[in-house]
Amino acid sequence: MRNFHWFKQASNKNDKSGRRRLSLAEYKRAVSWSKYLVSSGAAIKEGGEEDWSADMSKLLIGPKFAVGRHSRIYKGVYKNKNVAIKIISQPEEDEHLASMLENQFNFEVALLFRLHHPNIIKIVAACKKPPVFCIITEYMPGESLRKYLRKQKPYSVPHKLVLKLAIDIARGMQYLHSQGILHRDLKSENLLLGGDMSVKVADFGISCSESECFTASEFIGTYRWMAPEMMKDKKHSKKADVYSFGIVLWELLTALTPYENMTPEQAAFAASQKNVRPPLPPECPLAFSHLVRRCWAGKPVKRPHFDEIVSILEGYSESLKEDPHFFSNFIPPSSTSSSSSTRNIFLGCLPKWISGQSLKIKD
Repeated sequence: MRNFHWFKQASNKNDKSGRRRLSLAEYKRAVSWSKYLVSSGAAIKEGGEEDWSADMSKLLIGPKFAVGRHSRIYKGVYKNKNVAIKIISQPEEDEHLASMLENQFNFEVALLFRLHHPNIIKIVAACKKPPVFCIITEYMPGESLRKYLRKQKPYSVPHKLVLKLAIDIARGMQYLHSQGILHRDLKSENLLLGGDMSVKVADFGISCSESECFTASEFIGTYRWMAPEMMKDKKHSKKADVYSFGIVLWELLTALTPYENMTPEQAAFAASQKNVRPPLPPECPLAFSHLVRRCWAGKPVKRPHFDEIVSILEGYSESLKEDPHFFSNFIPPSSTSSSSSTRNIFLGCLPKWISGQSLKIKD
């Protein structure tokens, strides 16, 4: 069972090495995963169906670096290239869940093979050997956005970097939506960083085609990032992803965990029933705070589409090149007239010094 680090530090029930003993449930869980690996640095055991597309003799599995509800993700090497290996295990005791996970796997792999965008994770290969499925993707050396933000001091991420990261995320989601796909679990943990701080959207295990997304289920989304309509198990649209993007943008601005003083269930209740949102810092630039509030609006119809979000953020980027003090000079667009909203968004990106005074929009 090498490579499976199931011992956790604890203050009691420790062995002589200072590591806590495995509970019976943990032991069974560890065995259920390890039995599908030959040994450290080896491939998944042969057996079951033929490989979907991966040549398993060319796959080496290294250390685990992420854990999902029903999956483990390892760093590895495939055909002499660094890759990330997502291994999904079907529970042998729950046929319904096993079937659901298989359907999600089939959809995710089929989806990844047809997605091609610089801000979407790239699939390398896949294999299907029930009760274990494997998805091999490119390896992103910069870890997840979540892990990166945890290492930063609160409110310390430079606004220029916030903008760069936000643009990459928005472009990836804009492309995904253009393909008629909802992500449904957009969060910092599913956003992977490259060595150059580029961002790629990943983990499409619970994504769905827009025409087939009806209501949420018990396996959909993560409460702290989940749109209110999904928490209420109502029909949802692409605007659910926009809500999640608003929470991610808040994370970038604060480097904090949304609703960190609440349990996930309390956060879900507060957001969906009380319309509570994470607090924006007073010093947050209006350019960002205005967009965040639009994205996490309670009513989906009030949230912008990603086409508009990308346009807004790219406008910010261009304005910042012309005026280094753009974020201080930003003029919030007027909300008094919906007919002038598009013009206001554009003019809101212009620095004050263009006219020497505040701009006023008239219909």
